[in-house]
Amino acid sequence: MSTKQEQQISKKNQGQNISIDLPSGLSGSFQSGQLVITGPLGKVIQDFSKIPVGIKIEGSKIEITTTGSRRTDNAILNTARSLITNAIHGVQFGYEYKLKVIFAHFPVTVKVQGNKVLVENFYGERSPRVAEIIGDTKVQVQGEDIIVNGVSIKDVGQTAANLEQATTVKRKDQRVFLDGVYVYERIRKTKA
Repeated sequence: MSTKQEQQISKKNQGQNISIDLPSGLSGSFQSGQLVITGPLGKVIQDFSKIPVGIKIEGSKIEITTTGSRRTDNAILNTARSLITNAIHGVQFGYEYKLKVIFAHFPVTVKVQGNKVLVENFYGERSPRVAEIIGDTKVQVQGEDIIVNGVSIKDVGQTAANLEQATTVKRKDQRVFLDGVYVYERIRKTKA
């Protein structure tokens, strides 16, 4: 083999890497597959134990490396990068989802109790529909709007999805029976 072919083979076997800068005021640590990023609004814990990437934190930089240079390795690298940048953005500014309570048949009331959201009188049902609040997410009810805030985009999105799923209508024509709780705005805040 020529040296040019040997260089191409060694280049293919090398992993790819990306470095992400941590802004000032944020800190990160990586132990046993858990990346913890701490900022002014709180902390986000991201599990990387099942994602095949190597993560090192050196000063104010987070280094992400993969083992190979194939297309799937590149996709995994970009997934890890977006998980980390979402965590960095979350601890700096936070995320907010806005949901609208829509009803035409029976007046619906929404209450927050502990780590659960109760949707009462949904289609005249006696027992309330219950949605779980995930993680450190905060839920506020303002009239017909429900505002979900938090630092982890995963927890905020799952809490909003739990609210939508709790009010699904079964065995009725969905074109007529539109009652429910629906996400109408997702906000990636730029100021704390």
